[in-house]
Formats: sequence, structure tokens, C-alpha cells
Amino acid sequence: MDDRLPRWMKWTLPLLSGGLLVFAFPGWNSQLAVWLWLFPLLAVLWPVKSSKVQVSGFKLGYLAGLAFFLPNLWWIRHSSRVMLGGARDGSWAGWGPELLGFGAVIGLAGYCAVYFGMWGWFVARFARPHHTTLTRDAWWPSTLHSLACSFLAAGAWVACEWLRSTTVFTGFGWNGLGVAFHHNVVLMQAADTVGVMGLSFLPVFVACTAWNSLTRLLAAYHGRGTCKSRVDFTLAMVLLLVTGGYGMLKVSEKASRGEKVRVAMVQPNVSQVDAMTGSQAERTYERLREFTRVFAKDRDLVIWPESALPVNLNDKYHQLPPDWHQGYFESFMEPGKARLLTGTEIHVSDSEAYVSAILLDHEFAKRQEHHKVHLVPFGEYLPLREVWPFSMLRPIFPADFTFGTKTEPMRLNDKISLIPLICFEDTVGRVARRFVREEPQIIAAISNDGWFIDSIETEMHLANAKFRAVELRRPMVRCSNIGVTCFIDDCGRETSRLHDPDTKDTFIEGVLPGEVTPHFTHLTFYARFGDLFAISLLALCLLTMLLRWKGTRACPA
Repeated sequence: MDDRLPRWMKWTLPLLSGGLLVFAFPGWNSQLAVWLWLFPLLAVLWPVKSSKVQVSGFKLGYLAGLAFFLPNLWWIRHSSRVMLGGARDGSWAGWGPELLGFGAVIGLAGYCAVYFGMWGWFVARFARPHHTTLTRDAWWPSTLHSLACSFLAAGAWVACEWLRSTTVFTGFGWNGLGVAFHHNVVLMQAADTVGVMGLSFLPVFVACTAWNSLTRLLAAYHGRGTCKSRVDFTLAMVLLLVTGGYGMLKVSEKASRGEKVRVAMVQPNVSQVDAMTGSQAERTYERLREFTRVFAKDRDLVIWPESALPVNLNDKYHQLPPDWHQGYFESFMEPGKARLLTGTEIHVSDSEAYVSAILLDHEFAKRQEHHKVHLVPFGEYLPLREVWPFSMLRPIFPADFTFGTKTEPMRLNDKISLIPLICFEDTVGRVARRFVREEPQIIAAISNDGWFIDSIETEMHLANAKFRAVELRRPMVRCSNIGVTCFIDDCGRETSRLHDPDTKDTFIEGVLPGEVTPHFTHLTFYARFGDLFAISLLALCLLTMLLRWKGTRACPA
């Protein structure tokens, strides 16, 4: 825990930190790991017996990031195995698909770890406590110094998460530290103010103040310090209690009256291999029709998942008779009855195609259309397609989908609107908030996690998506082809899900009926201002760097 640690331990401790953080997310969901994972990394970034860091802070942070993201994103490999090898499970899919899958995991993990490295560099250079000030000064300058360093460290963490979620090919913000609270319904309520990335501030701030308190106690025990203050850690606990108190108030808050919407969500459970080959197209159309016929009689809204239609809506490749889709929908959609929301692809021309959602009743021609605005890089479009080495992937991605431009909600009726989120859009808060209006609304998230077969990805996707309901204070109905189909209330609580009653398996075909009550609520702070908290912390970190770039490497005493 000091600069005299063996060199192998200085490299091992960051790996331990990253490995511990893995246990905070789906698969384990350990709340203890959320609070403890950072300590091994702090042992080498903020050594107890010295103010020196003899190893690059960036390298230490990067190692921790790799140790976390490599196992955390292991499911990414399945997309290549499914696309190129026709994989239906974890069995060997061939050298090409397997190697490309491993490459995708290593590439994405290596990229995401950069932001851990940036945090390690900043914390080691600009936020490291001065050992003498921390351990030998009077209690109040020592406490203020610790709070300043801890605030900078926690702020830098939030800033790095924001950068990861926004920069480079639209960003990849999955599994920020705040997402680990997806089962902690009390602490997650603060997301309506600071967003899910803002929640990440809390465990980092608590860990840093705890580490500084431990540093003082150890220094005093060994006769190298006189200060034993724990006021900074106490204040961190007060912040934790305030956050919890706010959450308790929100959870216990009585909802205003609203109009109940009766919903039925259909999960076809069609494997991605069958969807690509079309081998189950006829059966899929028939099952969707029958499920809807049965459940639409006493429902206001029926939802099918992303890309539910085996053939794109406009039948670009002439696989069906003319106007077949119009006749299909009008054969079972009754006038004045339930509306149907479904995902599909819409091809306008050879160079213009959209990943879309349509909302219709009996009259097919009067349907509402929405085009996805946040496309997935290396999935729905190939970034820098003409630039090497990205150009080498053109045979795999011969054409790109087009970005949608409109963020108008879809009208369910005169009073209630739907916030349509397609695929991974339900994991991106800054996208979802653009649909919010001051009226009763339902977040309608449709997805298809079939690309990742029966992996932990489905639970991770859900964990990230839950926070949209809290950030916007809108209930969510989430319909997936393969994945987790469920209802989520405006406090982020999962109220019901589709699963086998005996095995609890979610990878099944079926229908999940339920009711949701959207209320008229004023816009949350997050809905109005988005990631203002994270951006403000980024500005603070940049200002700190600007003012002290050539000065001391430790936090100001």
C-alpha cells in the first residue's frame, strides 16, 4: 500500500479492482462490490505511506478497465458468431466467426478501458492528496483537503463516463458505475436529477474519503501522522443518507390519477439465424396474428418487438404479393379496438433505409412512422466506411441504415403519447429525453437481443434501460423478440416480466399482458437539462487541469 510495494503488486492491484467491479453487474449484482472495488486501485494511485506514484496513473487505470470490460463485455462476441457462423448457442461456430468475435470483445474492451486510464491519469496527477496535509495538519485543513481531492476524483469519474457515452461513433455508455444500482430502488431515484452517470459520483466519493480516513489512521498508528479526522468520511455518509432519503420520498410518493392503458406485449422468440434466413417467416407471421387476435380484444395497445416483421414493411426485395402487408394487418386489426406498435425496416430507396417503428389501427394507410435516431455503429452502420482499416469490413456491412431526424412522440390517443425507443436507444438517456413532453407518456422500448443468443447481455440491457423510467418519470413497457419483456414503473421497479413459471427462463415465446398508468407530471430536472451535472464536472476537471498543468502533481493543500 505504498511506493515500496513490489512491482508485480502494483500491476496486480488494478487488475483486482477491475475484477471486483465485474461482480457489481448482472450475473452477480453484488452491492458490496460497488463500494469496495476501488480500494485496490487507490492503493497504488494514492499510496498510504508516500505522495509518490512511480507507475503511470494512466497505465494503472487502463489495466483496471481491461480487467473489468473484458469479462463484462464478453457477450459482444456472439454477434459475429451469429452473423457469420449461424450460431444458436455457445458451441464452436468456426475459426472466422470466433476470431472476429474475440476481436470485437478485445477491441471494444480496449477502447472503453481508455476512459479508466484517463481517470487514473487525472487522479494521480491532479487529485492525489498531499501526504503531509492529510496526515499531519489540523483536522479541518486535512478534512477540507480530503474532500477537495475526493470531489475531484469522483467528478473526474463522472466526466469520463460522460465522454465514453458520447464520443467516438456516438459513444458506448453501457455499465457505468451508476448502473450497478439497478436493483437498489432507493438510491437509483436520484437519477431524475443527475442522470444515471451522476449516480456514479456517490460510490467513488465515498471510497475516496474512506481511503483518506484509513490513510490517516495508519499513519498515526505507525507514528508518522498526528491527524485522525474522519469528518470527511462522515460527510460522505451524510451525502449517502440524503440520497437515500430522497429516494425514499420518491418511492413512497403517491401518484396522481391517470388513465389506465391495457397493454399486451408479444415475444416471438425467433432466433436471429432464422430471422436472417427467413426459414420461420410464415410461422412468425401467423403466430403474431394469432397472439394479437386473442389479446387485442380487451387491450388498448399491442406491442411487437424490434424488426418483428420477417419482411421489411415496403417489401423492397419483392418477397410478397403486392400490398400484402396492408391486407395482413387489416385482416385482424379491428376498427376502434387496440392499436399495434411494431418494429420493422422501411426502405425508401436503394440509398435510404430506416430501422423503424410503426403505430397503426385498422387503417394501414394512416399509420404513424418513427425512424430510429441513434444507430448502432458496426451493427446498423459502418463508421468511416471508406477509411482503412474500417474499409476492410465493407463485405460484412455492405450498406448502412439512415439516421432518423425526428423526435416527436407517437400519439396513442388524444391524451397519451408514446416515447418510441428502438434497440439500444433505451440505454441512452440523452436520446430518450428528447421525446419528453408535458403530458401523460409511456416509454415504449422495442428491442431484439437475438444477436447475443442466451447470454447475460439481455439482463445487462435491461439494467441499463431501467434508468430511463427514473430519469424521465415515465413508466416503461419493454418488448423484446429474444430478451426480457417486462413492465417497469416510473421508479424503475420491474413490476412483471415474461418468463417460464417453473424455470424462470425468459427465452420463451409468449405474451405478457398488463396495465400501465401514465400520469401528467412536470418535466424532471434531467428531462429539462440532461447531463448538466456530468458536463459541469467535466468543465471543473478541465479548469483544474488548465490552472495547474505545470504546477504541483497533488491536490492543493
